[in-house]
Amino acid sequence: MKKILIVDDEPNIVMSLEYTFKKNNFEVFIARDGQEALDILKSTFPDVIILDVMMPMVDGYATLEQIKNDSYLKHTKVIFLSAKNKESDIEKGMALGADAYLTKPFSVKKIVEQVNELL
Repeated sequence: MKKILIVDDEPNIVMSLEYTFKKNNFEVFIARDGQEALDILKSTFPDVIILDVMMPMVDGYATLEQIKNDSYLKHTKVIFLSAKNKESDIEKGMALGADAYLTKPFSVKKIVEQVNELL
């Protein structure tokens, strides 16, 4: 079973993605900020991470930098899902090593397609 980590501080987004990926036979892990995500990643190695940028504690950019600096995690697929939709935000996310950058509001179908494409 494929594993996915959803990192977002917005409960409605987390619930809708969790429901969708469980329906698609994923084992789903949830973190509400970057620090919680990094704690989960100490014991779980997901196939893909959906990562918000603007979060309390540790933001998505800093979270991704730590993921890419970890030899066990650096090959994990990461998709940014953010309301930050300026070209400079997207370029920064991709430069840090994200595999994709999707903007909110989003289509659940499009996210599922993107995850399946990366896997």
